[in-house]
Amino acid sequence: MTTVALPQRVVALPSVVQLGLVRGVAELKQFSRNKEAVIFSLGFPALMLILLGSIFNSNENQFGASSSQVFAASMIAYGIVSTAFITMGVGISLDREDGTLKRLRGTPLTAPSYFIGKLIMVAVCVVAEVVIMLAVGMLVFDMTLPSEASRWVTFAWLLVLSLIACTLCGIAASSIAKSGRSAGVVLNVPSVALQFLSGIFVHPITALPAWMLGLSSIFPVKWMGQGFRSVFLPDSMTATEAAGSWEHGTTALVLAAWCVIGLVLALMTFRWTDRA
Repeated sequence: MTTVALPQRVVALPSVVQLGLVRGVAELKQFSRNKEAVIFSLGFPALMLILLGSIFNSNENQFGASSSQVFAASMIAYGIVSTAFITMGVGISLDREDGTLKRLRGTPLTAPSYFIGKLIMVAVCVVAEVVIMLAVGMLVFDMTLPSEASRWVTFAWLLVLSLIACTLCGIAASSIAKSGRSAGVVLNVPSVALQFLSGIFVHPITALPAWMLGLSSIFPVKWMGQGFRSVFLPDSMTATEAAGSWEHGTTALVLAAWCVIGLVLALMTFRWTDRA
């Protein structure tokens, strides 16, 4: 009797992007169930904006915008750094410490897919956070939204590049902290320092010493703040910028470079467990 071999069905494994999308949905569900994290992550940057904008409030100056409106535009960068860099770094440190990453390593999920999942979660949070901060700027500090389509195009690529750069740098920075409990302190130090160096909490930015302006130009935060000011403030405000212009080309190049640097660092330093 002749045995006929039946053809075997080959089942293709999900792609990196497909796995990332699935992981992104899981990340969003997990984040939304933590009500405290949702409230503080989305609300704290807006609270900081209200405090700083109220403390340093002044009437419209000779260049066409009040200090509060400048802060309302600049601190969008602060909100992105807070969510994409700090929250990301702390979250991955906690995932590593409680064994979540160790369990995920035993699944088909790859590191790039895990990164995509985190990026999806951060993107949703950042968009919600930006909406809240723009609402605060409009309702509390009389900031007006731009009517020109070109400004919204600038806003779109700024948001995308800033989000990717900060998220990838946050993934890389998560390996610095020795535990999830210390991650918040470890990641807040460079974050807060860069905010001051980059003039996010200062108006005008030309009030900073020359060495600070030079040092901050290396990092993305300075360009993020300057870019968002270019979207929501009148062009006359370029007089308060260090270069006297918005420098959109340089901003795009620096942020794109940090996306590449962040990806390389994330792939080089990412660990599934506490031990390398």
